[in-house]
Amino acid sequence: MNTQKPKLRFWQIWNMSFGFLGIQFGFGLQNANVSRIFETLGASIDQIPILWLAAPVTGLLIQPIIGYMSDRTWNGLGRRRPYFLTGAVLSSLALLVMPNSPHLWVAAGMLWILDASINVSMEPFRALVADNLPSEQRTQGFAVQTFFIGVGSVIASAMPYMLSNWFGIANTAPEGVIPPSVKISFYAGAIVFFGAVLWTVLRTKEYSPEEMAGFESDEPEQETGNGLASVWQDVKQMPKTMRQLAVVQFFSWFALFAMWIYTTSAVTSSVYGTSDASSALYNEGADWVGLCFAMYNGVSALAAFALPWLAARTSRKVVHALCLTIGGISLAGMNFISDPKLLMINMVGIGFAWASILCMPYAILAGSLPSKKMGFFMGVFNFFIVIPQILAAGILGYVTREFFGGDSMMALMLGGASMVVAAVITLSVTDRDDPQLSDDKEQSINLSAAQGA
Repeated sequence: MNTQKPKLRFWQIWNMSFGFLGIQFGFGLQNANVSRIFETLGASIDQIPILWLAAPVTGLLIQPIIGYMSDRTWNGLGRRRPYFLTGAVLSSLALLVMPNSPHLWVAAGMLWILDASINVSMEPFRALVADNLPSEQRTQGFAVQTFFIGVGSVIASAMPYMLSNWFGIANTAPEGVIPPSVKISFYAGAIVFFGAVLWTVLRTKEYSPEEMAGFESDEPEQETGNGLASVWQDVKQMPKTMRQLAVVQFFSWFALFAMWIYTTSAVTSSVYGTSDASSALYNEGADWVGLCFAMYNGVSALAAFALPWLAARTSRKVVHALCLTIGGISLAGMNFISDPKLLMINMVGIGFAWASILCMPYAILAGSLPSKKMGFFMGVFNFFIVIPQILAAGILGYVTREFFGGDSMMALMLGGASMVVAAVITLSVTDRDDPQLSDDKEQSINLSAAQGA
C-alpha cells in the first residue's frame, strides 16, 4: 500500500536548503565579477559573450549526467548528498584559483571548471526538495531555496564594494591585475560555499530506496531500455507541462544571460562614461554593479516568501507572468537611467522576476515528474536554461556590434523584451500539481502550501 510523505518541519526544510546559500555565493561572485575579470585581463566587448560560453555549456553537459547518476546512487551519504559534497570541494578550490588567473585564457578555463563544479552541487539540490517534501510543501521548499539564493547572492555581489568602502581594501590594481577586493571576495566565497553545503550534508536525512518505493504512485513505471536509449526515450516523453515551461525558460534565461554579461559594460560606459578597465572610475562603476546585483538578489530573497501567498490567491502561472513582466520592463528601463542610484529602482523589479524564475517553474514542474527520475528530469530541464545562454553567447556579441553600434545597453533592452515575451507565454502553461489529483484537491494543496510558507 502506498503512503504519503510526511510533512517536514520548517527547520528541516531550512537545513535541507541551507547549502544553496553557499552555492549561490559562488554563482553570485561569478555573475558579478567574471566580466570584470575578463575586461581587466584584456577582453574586448565582442569577446565577453564567447568567453562566458563556458557557463551554459558546462551546465548543459553536467546537470543531466549528475541527475541521472544521483537517481541511481545510494551509499553511506545517501542519494543526493555525495554530489553536494564533491561539487563543494571542487568549487571551493576553483574559487581560490579564479581571481589569481595571470592571463585571459587561464581565467576562461577556470570559469569552465568553476561552473562545472557548481553544477555538480546545484542540480541534486533541486531534486532533493522533490524527493523529501510532499506535494503540498514543494512550493514552500523551493521558496526557502530561493531565499538562500537571494541571501547568498546579496553578500557575494556586494562584497567587493563592502571591502573597498567599509574596510579600505583597494579596488584598483595595476593594468592586467585583479584588484585585492575581488580576490578576497573569492577567498571568502570558497569558505562559505564549502561550509554551507557541509551543513546540509550533515543535517539532512534522505529517504532510502525502499522508503521512496513506498511513496510511488500505484501505476508501475516502465523502463524503456538501458543507457542512452532509455535517456533518449525519456527525453522524447517528457511531460506536457515540462515542454510548455521549456519555452518560458528559454526567453527568461536569454534575458538573464544578457543582463549578467553586459551590465558591467553597460553601466560603466553609459552611466559612468568610461571603458578603461584599469581606471578608478571604471572600478567604481563595477563595484556599483555588484551592489545593484546585491539589491535584486536581496529583493528576491524577501519576495520568495510572498510568492506562494500570491499564487494561492491567483495561480502560480499568473504570478510568474506578472513578475516576468515587471522584470522585463525594469531591465529594458536601465537604458533611460543616468544617475547610478536610480538603477536600484530597476533592480527591485528585476528582483521580483528573479525570485519567481527560481521558484515558480520548479514548483509547477515537480508534480508532473516521476519520482524515480526526478534528478534526471530536473537535469534535462536545465537544457532550457543553458540553450538560450549558449545562443546569447553566440549572437549577442555580433548583434551588439553590428546592430547596436557596440552599445551594450541596447543588449539589456533586448533582454528586457525577451523577458516580457516569456511572461506572455507563461499564461498558456498547464499548471497541475500531480497528474492524479483532482482540481479541487489541487487547489486545496496549493492553498496549504502558501499558508505553510
